[in-house]
Amino acid sequence: MFSPLRWALLAWLALSAPVALAEVPTVAAASDLQFALTEAAERFTDETGRELRLNFGSSGNFKRQIRQGAPFELYLSADEAYVLALHEAGWTEDEGVVYAVGRLAWLQRPGSGELPDMADSMAGVREAIDAHRAGQGRPRIALANPEHAPYGVVARQVLDHVGLWEDSEPLRILGENVSQAAQFALADEARGGLVAWSLALAPPLAARSEQVLIPEEWHAPLVQRMALIEGAGETARAFYAWLQQPAARQILAAYGFRLPDQGNPR
Repeated sequence: MFSPLRWALLAWLALSAPVALAEVPTVAAASDLQFALTEAAERFTDETGRELRLNFGSSGNFKRQIRQGAPFELYLSADEAYVLALHEAGWTEDEGVVYAVGRLAWLQRPGSGELPDMADSMAGVREAIDAHRAGQGRPRIALANPEHAPYGVVARQVLDHVGLWEDSEPLRILGENVSQAAQFALADEARGGLVAWSLALAPPLAARSEQVLIPEEWHAPLVQRMALIEGAGETARAFYAWLQQPAARQILAAYGFRLPDQGNPR
């Protein structure tokens, strides 16, 4: 039998729990930020004592979820067009700010073939196509889904640029986001894949892979923008401001991102 005091305590806990949970904001972030933003969030928490909940995925899917009312408070997109579209539709407080410019890379596991150089970074794709045509298996080429992942869009642009988009069709395997594409690129059946340079540089992937940058002029710039969602709370606002400070910028630069004041890649 519960005493009146215990009933009162349980009632207070039931009422206060949602408030406590609401104080931890959920951040929707592009998958190329998986390692960089995790490190940044840990530093932010250490400095401020404020907790964050990070949710990584494809920028296009997050845009759709935000329009459907998903309870995100801060959105970091790998394509600024998604943020600007949300602002035009009234979902963000303002147009936000550009926080980085991403880079695309070719990623492969050691032993899958010779690592191409930057000037001929799609040599592995051509080798895979030739091997498939010669009946030597089906070496897969990984990339993020161009339907909703910005890194998939530029991966297609690169394959178009070198004239291999159509020929690579039977070998392509699409990740739901660029992080999943990186996993596919290192699978036993893969020749490699087109992924975010920031993921290729992250210690967990760098330790078991080889990578080379894709020339920037082969695709449109990956201008990445972030914005606060309407109704964002104090912690999300504090993190948004912190991400524009030197400590956060240093972390992004360490993972291969171009900082916004370092010039247009074009």
